[in-house]
Amino acid sequence: MTMGNCRKVAFWQGNTAVAMGAIAAGCRFYAGYPITPSTEIAEVMAEELPKVGGRFIQMEDEIGSMAAALGASVAGLKSMTATSGPGMSLKLENIGYGYMTEIPVVVVNVQRGGPSTGLPTKASQSDVMQARWGTHGDYAAIAVAPSSVQECYELTVYAFNLSERFRQPVIVLTDEIVGHMRERIEVPDPSSLTIVNRKRPTVPPSEYLPYKADPEDDVPPMASFGDGYRWYLTGITHDERGLPATANPKKCDEKVRRIIRKVMRFKDEIVRWDGEGLEDARVVVFSYGSVSRTALSAVRQMRSRGVKVGHFRPITLWPFPEEQLKACAPEAKFFVVPELNAGQMVLEVERVVGRRAEVLSITSVNGELFQPSDIARVIEEVA
Repeated sequence: MTMGNCRKVAFWQGNTAVAMGAIAAGCRFYAGYPITPSTEIAEVMAEELPKVGGRFIQMEDEIGSMAAALGASVAGLKSMTATSGPGMSLKLENIGYGYMTEIPVVVVNVQRGGPSTGLPTKASQSDVMQARWGTHGDYAAIAVAPSSVQECYELTVYAFNLSERFRQPVIVLTDEIVGHMRERIEVPDPSSLTIVNRKRPTVPPSEYLPYKADPEDDVPPMASFGDGYRWYLTGITHDERGLPATANPKKCDEKVRRIIRKVMRFKDEIVRWDGEGLEDARVVVFSYGSVSRTALSAVRQMRSRGVKVGHFRPITLWPFPEEQLKACAPEAKFFVVPELNAGQMVLEVERVVGRRAEVLSITSVNGELFQPSDIARVIEEVA
């Protein structure tokens, strides 16, 4: 059905919405390997990409998938790969290569329980710290966490825009619940979307330095392999020419600090969050992804009973919305953090608000989503 504002109404699975959002953002290459609970993303991409002139390839494993996605991006295509926990672990070495070589690519992690094979068909949020610290070295991660099918579409588009703008990998963190549930979604007309493309060189090939950043944003223009510009591509810490700089401490320092700075300079523009009932809240529930749906239900139930409780949801997990969290609910004495893990983001909440409020952790590692009553009970105990 088409609406008056040129939006199409659909009933999609979250994984479908991720795939369709990627195509709307301009993704024209997908490399992946089947893994529960992300496989539907690959299935939809395999069917839909050829219709828009794109390419789909199933690789021999997750390592090859990540490498192929990076290679396609270097050749000039917007590219994506998707996986779940064990596959994400395999991708991390090449994701680190993407940070150092500054290659735009979107990586979707439909989280499941772990470690190892863990709970293939059950939900988890146990990869949120992996998204920030998973690969070795210093870098500034960007990761977003949808909580609905609508957001699966919209945040995938956003992830591509961030990846292209900042020239680096960006992670979309969903989970089995968000990935597999089906909801009504309003699909915007493609012409209404804001689409960001990577900066291209404005100098002739003879003058091009692939890692000479523009001072206004610390991001270098990116030429594509095959378009007449020649440049050296290595994961070794390198100079503006792309050549190894390991014997030059000054160049090494400049490189690493710049790939961090190019993100952190624009942190306030990157970070997205929403909240409800925070103005007078004495208790704040901090939650993200699928858990935020349950948490918001509990908050509204308790609000209807007169309890001064609010809800804070980080949409961008990394960079962490530190200043936004610090400024919210100045009267709050308790922060309740429900997570489908053994307690990961609660550490960030404690770091930010722990000096002025008590932070309580609610955890689940059995693959099952909380009930609203589980969270409401804790709110009632501290309110």
